[in-house]
Amino acid sequence: MNSSYAVGDLRVSDAEREPVIQRLQDSYAEGRLDEDEFDLRVQLAMTAKTRNDLGAVLVDLVPAPALPVAVEAEAATGEDRMLAAVAHAVAVPTLFVGPLVLMLLSGKRSPYVRRQAAEAVNFQVTLLLLTIVTFGVGGVVYAVAWVLSAIAAVFALTGQTFRYPWILRLVK
Repeated sequence: MNSSYAVGDLRVSDAEREPVIQRLQDSYAEGRLDEDEFDLRVQLAMTAKTRNDLGAVLVDLVPAPALPVAVEAEAATGEDRMLAAVAHAVAVPTLFVGPLVLMLLSGKRSPYVRRQAAEAVNFQVTLLLLTIVTFGVGGVVYAVAWVLSAIAAVFALTGQTFRYPWILRLVK
């Protein structure tokens, strides 16, 4: 058995595909890709087997802007983690209003709280739009939303970043 694989020959996971798809969405929103090319590249990213296959999808796009080193290195304090968890938990009774208030008040001093509160706002707005578009039938999804909000709150308490799957990211 040959164990000398190049890094690019390693198989990719769904977790590695997600940031590539997010970068494609950003490029489409910036006007760097037309709709057909965006659809094609998303399909290629979803079916990519190796890191080389996945890298080929982004090869001619501008690299995503890197976060400043100070922001990346900054560890969330206990208070930040608690506020981020509250942002996810308060979304259950208040929909997007509670996380939005926390994002506007506490997000100014802590990038971690802002990112987590924005994620909660985007999730709740997506659910609200789904419910409106489906004439209330999408309201059944709110049962799942409570479970996801609880999971996100636990992630935030441990200082990890949580991203809800399949949502519109309207608030950055």
